[in-house]
Amino acid sequence: MKNVKLGLKENWKQFTLLVIINGFVGGMVGLERTILPQIAEHEFAIAAKTAILSFIIVFGIVKAITNYYTGTLANKYGRKNLLVTGWLIAIPIPFILMYAPNWNWIIAANVLLGINQGLTWSSTVVMKIDLVGEKQRGFAMGLNEFSGYLSVAIIAFLTGWIAGKYGIRPYPFYLGFVLVFFGLVGSIFWIKDTKHHVAKETTTSTIPKLKNIFWDTTWKDKNLGSVTQAGLINNLNDGMVWGIFPILLANKNFTLEQIGIIAAVYPGVWGIGQLFTGKMADKFCKKEMLFTGMFLQAMALVSFVWANTMFEYVALSSVLGWGTAMVYPTFLATVAENTHPQDRAKSIGIFRLWRDLGYAVGAILTGIIADLISINASILFIGFLTFLSSLIIYFRMRCGEGTSVKIMNWILRK
Repeated sequence: MKNVKLGLKENWKQFTLLVIINGFVGGMVGLERTILPQIAEHEFAIAAKTAILSFIIVFGIVKAITNYYTGTLANKYGRKNLLVTGWLIAIPIPFILMYAPNWNWIIAANVLLGINQGLTWSSTVVMKIDLVGEKQRGFAMGLNEFSGYLSVAIIAFLTGWIAGKYGIRPYPFYLGFVLVFFGLVGSIFWIKDTKHHVAKETTTSTIPKLKNIFWDTTWKDKNLGSVTQAGLINNLNDGMVWGIFPILLANKNFTLEQIGIIAAVYPGVWGIGQLFTGKMADKFCKKEMLFTGMFLQAMALVSFVWANTMFEYVALSSVLGWGTAMVYPTFLATVAENTHPQDRAKSIGIFRLWRDLGYAVGAILTGIIADLISINASILFIGFLTFLSSLIIYFRMRCGEGTSVKIMNWILRK
């Protein structure tokens, strides 16, 4: 442990490998982002929005539970072992998506995808935080989420393009075999565990251990609780965008290629934006970053109800993506900043439990409201919840002690 050093520069090789691996992780979600609702409607004749969104409900619940246990098991079995296990579980997913004879098989594929994402994404997040230490967590999380969500965008676009040219199945899902192969091989042969980095930071950390990790992370601690509720609402609205928008756009006579472009813009801006917002989270008040990001999401979602043209959808998707980019790396950096190194993996797992339950909650709420009233009503309701979440952050959180800069003060000085 004497030779172990913390920092991005000191661990850039291993960090870069983890960024690449997380790109493959994100790509697995991108496989479904554009065309799965189309498969439900056109191949399996499913009309009810709640039934169509069932794949997101299952994915969200399974991923959330897996996140929790990944945080608990990471210290016991090692981050790398969980990462490799996640990739092994992903192997059947492309086969099932290509040849599923009915919708229940698609649901089964999303059970596996939820486990895969919970194990792999949680492991890469925690390992990067372990490597960089205290100073560059926001930037580290920005790079992590950049690689993951840029990959979501690229694969979402490619699957839409391939589906438009060659049909919805099986060709778009061939990309899944490439993702699984490189993700698994890279994790087995090139990724190293970070347990020694955790031990190193433990000797210097001054952050007290949490008395009740679950309750403190869920709500009791004002900073951690604010982040957790915002994470749930963020993924709640992301679940709606994932499931409802392809249906909404198809109903407005957009082509599969156009839907693929719009579906890619949001995670694309989200992913690329985090190269900047992650660094910003290290400098600026995290409360202000989170409030602004959630407020922008709320405004974009409400505005979608009145959009009609390709330009309007692309512009609003960009605003939604930037708002999400402001909060996503800041969530994880805030959790890391407020937890002891030995609590960190479990606390991040609890945060990600609630955050990814947002997928299920969002899909259920969206489906019920869309079926009972309309798609526009569901969008407005989710936008309102996102606005309420921004207010909780504004009134409950505090800025970091002594190190963070308030955004307006920085602008005025410039």
